[in-house]
Amino acid sequence: MKKSAATIIREYGPFPGAERVNGVTFDGEHVWFASGDRLNALDPASGEVVRSIEVASHAGTAFDGEFLYQIAEDVIHKIDPKTGRILSTIPAPGNGGDSGLAWAEGSLWVGQHRGRRIHQIDPETGKILRTIESNRVVTGVTWVDGQLWHGTWEGDDSDVRRIDPETGEVLERLDMPEGTGVSGLESDGADCFFCGGGASGKVRAISRPAQGKEGKGK
Repeated sequence: MKKSAATIIREYGPFPGAERVNGVTFDGEHVWFASGDRLNALDPASGEVVRSIEVASHAGTAFDGEFLYQIAEDVIHKIDPKTGRILSTIPAPGNGGDSGLAWAEGSLWVGQHRGRRIHQIDPETGKILRTIESNRVVTGVTWVDGQLWHGTWEGDDSDVRRIDPETGEVLERLDMPEGTGVSGLESDGADCFFCGGGASGKVRAISRPAQGKEGKGK
């Protein structure tokens, strides 16, 4: 397993009215972060929140190229980012114990926090298609270049790790500075991960390691 210290490129926030940062996702232009009762679109260049959608947003957030998905307690809402309207709702696999959320290969990937696993689910029905076991608490989840990464956060210890999507084996680990937690996780599709900072109210950008980027596209 490769192990290194995470390199924080930039910190955003805290933001007025957003006491927590839960899930995060990236639509190619804005970083969307969940703050409990709304989704916020952050301009990563200026660091400013440019708009918000009033919707329950308790955990992970994902973007499929057109729509946003947001965990709200024990369900997942599909949201039109243009109008803020909830288009459909499916059950979340962890029944309220869900954490991270990602979109890849036509499916949603849902972290189950204390269950220490990641579920691939049907975005239309919520049916569990497969389950990947982890050896640590799962927070944010993201796919990039055919690689599955997830955040962990236990006590003061937090990291971002790449795991084998078949076995759950940890292949690479980026250790966050002590006391710096990862609640949500999303790749920018290139050299950066955006990390939700939980009760710090911050979003942090960290470097994705240069090695081992071979693989299929997202």
